Amino acid sequence: MPHPIIAIDGPAASGKGTLSRNIAEKLHYAHMDTGSLYRAVAFEVLEADGDPENESDSVRAAQSLTKKIGEASSPSSILDNPKLREDDVAVGASKVAAIQRVRDRLVTLQRDFAQNPGEGYEGAVLDGRDIGTVICPEASVKLYVIADIEIRAERRMKELQSKGIAATSGTVLEDMRARDARDTERKSSPLKPAEDAVMVDTSQLSESEVLEKALEIIQEKLSGPTIS
Repeated sequence: MPHPIIAIDGPAASGKGTLSRNIAEKLHYAHMDTGSLYRAVAFEVLEADGDPENESDSVRAAQSLTKKIGEASSPSSILDNPKLREDDVAVGASKVAAIQRVRDRLVTLQRDFAQNPGEGYEGAVLDGRDIGTVICPEASVKLYVIADIEIRAERRMKELQSKGIAATSGTVLEDMRARDARDTERKSSPLKPAEDAVMVDTSQLSESEVLEKALEIIQEKLSGPTIS
């Protein structure tokens, strides 16, 4: 590989997104939150009054998204849309992600980004559900980020409350379990750690502690200079 690729996978609210962004900033790597691709597909479906569980609706949306990203100056101009963080879009994303034809459409986008992060970047960081197992099995470093489901539900609860969305802890925990089931039990690229992934449990760690631990793993894997 001409540059390092770091693959970060894990369930919802495990902290992988925050960790990925922090690693990218620290190492001057390009970053892609691949979950945003599925959110963007779900957003396209919902905007067209479609059903995220309907294969035709979702494949059509994936085709539309692929075209838009191809015509955009950068993927971030589309994937940074704040509407993609809305709860109904997040639920829809989990549903469209279970459709193989949708995943097939988005695989090329993700691999192209990993292999061509852009001028000025020293590598690429991608986070999602199947980066280490399907998208970039050749990645230099693979991390699988986990946390206790109760803690993940609490994080999700705080996120919803910060947006002014009413929710109960029981409902959030139930939704989290349902989402985990969809992600791990789907036939198309189920969520699971790659055989050579290093587990990172964020349950009892602060954001800075998680980053420090991840950087130690990355340094060891890349056998490079000390990262400070």
